[in-house]
Amino acid sequence: MQKFNLIWEKYGTFGILLLITLGLGIGSPQYFLTTSNLTQVLLQSAVTILIGVGEFFTILIAGIDLSVGSIMALTGMISAKMMIAGVPWPVAILIGGVVVGGTLGCFNGFLVNKTGLHPFIITLGTLAIYRGLTLIISEAAPVFGLPQGFKSGIAGWLGPVPIPVLIALIVALVFIFITVKTKLGRNIYALGGNSQAAWFSGINIKRHTLIVFVISGICAGIAGVVLTARLGAAEPLAGTGYETQAIAAAIIGGTSFFGGKGRVIGVVMGGLIIGVINNGLNILSVPTYYQQIVMGGLIILAVFLDRLFGSKKLAA
Repeated sequence: MQKFNLIWEKYGTFGILLLITLGLGIGSPQYFLTTSNLTQVLLQSAVTILIGVGEFFTILIAGIDLSVGSIMALTGMISAKMMIAGVPWPVAILIGGVVVGGTLGCFNGFLVNKTGLHPFIITLGTLAIYRGLTLIISEAAPVFGLPQGFKSGIAGWLGPVPIPVLIALIVALVFIFITVKTKLGRNIYALGGNSQAAWFSGINIKRHTLIVFVISGICAGIAGVVLTARLGAAEPLAGTGYETQAIAAAIIGGTSFFGGKGRVIGVVMGGLIIGVINNGLNILSVPTYYQQIVMGGLIILAVFLDRLFGSKKLAA
């Protein structure tokens, strides 16, 4: 049983992705297994992977960030307003996506540290605050007329590869390096595994909690910019429901909901599974609201499997 648990932990998510892909390929080979459709799956998965990687870090410390969808909308809106005001688009996305995204995440982390409340409560509140700010800034109206250079530079293609896919790949590789090769990554795992033991070993818990939420905010900010470029406009309600996809990507990708266990590559697999399922359900003409039911069911199943094969060890 222990051997099976180890195999499941390492390759379970990849196996699930393979099985779903094969199933949909057999069920609809003329539509699903085409180059254009598989490229579309990668493109649709890019934003989910970006916010999923950020969510991964908050869940890794046994927390959660429910505000990522609202951060996406606010960062996209601020970037768009700056571009409309004449700020060059590379500067606008750097300030709007990375700086503002990181600041919003920092505010989440500050409130978690200062109040001692669970991140679920804090980010549920900031979800509403950030969405409200987006509606105020935009006056509840979309912003059009974004520069063509922005749309082609962020949502265009580099040869045969969509640029959003490249951005998601680069972000994932950066955070794989951080989690595997740096002291910061080891400290975050230690904090999630046992916060009291981490404190006794000299890890600054509040500082690392703050860093984790800044990472989540930056990832959501980058995702917001990418989504804005793909839509060709900044929508005040953009990102609604994306917090569910972020949590699903992390959990389905093998991140323990109880903290201390998970891998960035698993989140990438989780994002791809969500992309494949959504794409497959669209091909099979399943209504959108049924897709929400499937997503909720997948989260429950993933947490159950984690409890069954992984977290018993932590609880023992």
